[in-house]
Amino acid sequence: MRFALAFLTSIAAAQTLTITHVNLIDITDGKIRPDTTVSIEANRIVNVSASTSRNPPRGIVVDGANQFLIPGLWDMHTHVYFDSTADAGTDLVLPLFLANGITGVRDMGSELDPVLHARDEINAHRMTGPRMIVSGPMLDGPTSQYKSAIAIKTPDDGRKAVAMLKTRGADFIKIQSGVPREAYFAIADEAKKQRIEFEGHVPDAIRASEAIAAGQRTFEHLIGIFEASSPDEDKYLTGKKTPGDFLNTYDAAREAAIIQLLAKNQVWQCPTLFWERGQWLVDAIDYNKDPDLAFAAKSWVTKQWPRSQKSILRSLDTDPLPVREKFVEHELNIIRKLHAAKVPFLAGTDTPAGVDVIPGVSLHLELQRFIAAGFTPLEALQTATLNPAKFYNKLTDYGPIAKGRIADLVLLRANPLDDIRNTREISAVIADGHYLSKADLDQLREKLKRLAALK
Repeated sequence: MRFALAFLTSIAAAQTLTITHVNLIDITDGKIRPDTTVSIEANRIVNVSASTSRNPPRGIVVDGANQFLIPGLWDMHTHVYFDSTADAGTDLVLPLFLANGITGVRDMGSELDPVLHARDEINAHRMTGPRMIVSGPMLDGPTSQYKSAIAIKTPDDGRKAVAMLKTRGADFIKIQSGVPREAYFAIADEAKKQRIEFEGHVPDAIRASEAIAAGQRTFEHLIGIFEASSPDEDKYLTGKKTPGDFLNTYDAAREAAIIQLLAKNQVWQCPTLFWERGQWLVDAIDYNKDPDLAFAAKSWVTKQWPRSQKSILRSLDTDPLPVREKFVEHELNIIRKLHAAKVPFLAGTDTPAGVDVIPGVSLHLELQRFIAAGFTPLEALQTATLNPAKFYNKLTDYGPIAKGRIADLVLLRANPLDDIRNTREISAVIADGHYLSKADLDQLREKLKRLAALK
């Protein structure tokens, strides 16, 4: 049931579009510009001004009265073509992002050929989905459990993998937890030679301070910070570690030191907080009560998620539930301290690789977790709008809504600065200049529900 291309061709190509009388949210400072007109031609914003008769609308006219305009959202940790969910990548996962206002994703581990193809087809407007920044397969250890990974055993393996991915057109290198110690440093060195960023997990065999010194650009899931906050950090390089271990050996001075080092080097954090809740509290989740369950592929709900629950409980979550609940709160405290130290953050979800982590939907839930960690609604919104533009050094293309920037926009029925949950009150999406009206989005969502029931 392949409808992505058919749906896209039913939407007018990037066109002249005018949004009138809208409340424009300045994502840099949270100020609202009421009664604003935004004019779009092809895929660029050509004018932002007060709505007056001297500035008559052109092309398709969208009445934005009593609505709020924000930049398109980014999910900065996804796996579109990953292992058992890969067959849903094109028809379900990618369209779900657009249906939820996500106009850009950073893909942190997928099968190489499909993800490169999708990125290029979306850029050419031949496939429905958000713009994609991709790593291709992850670099993992010699006994990796993942199909969407390259097994790395030696430093030479690491160098060859980096060179191959750069040649094939990957945008960055994703590091996974199992990379051996010497291979990690070879990967870091080769990435510098190839002029390609490397991002991801702090591997089990590496200290957080070493990853910072090596130039790793992001830490995912707060990995490395827990270890560095413990006097047992050296033991964790080769031994067992659990949430209970981290809590029992937590040292505030060590935590402060690693936070200071992360702040000094401006190492980006993508904590995947909603996914973390599904990881550490997986036995407390009743996903059958999820109101968005209809958008999850049937095979995920009936096969993948139950298998994952059993696997997680068997291999990772050996601590009692109350201990793991305390650890999740500990994570939020770390986020608060990192944020206070001005360590930069990105919103990411790990979708669809987690239990009850539904593409598109999960990004909005991630923003709610940032609020739980003490962020203001504006700061939470910035993790999925302004911060990705800064991360990619693309403020001339993305970020604040202004003349000359790419037309990736979301029109909301309610103000997300009043309540971050209002990011889900979507009445229209403009993706690379393509206008998806409420009717288009409703049609897309219904098709996605029917497809999910068959997957």
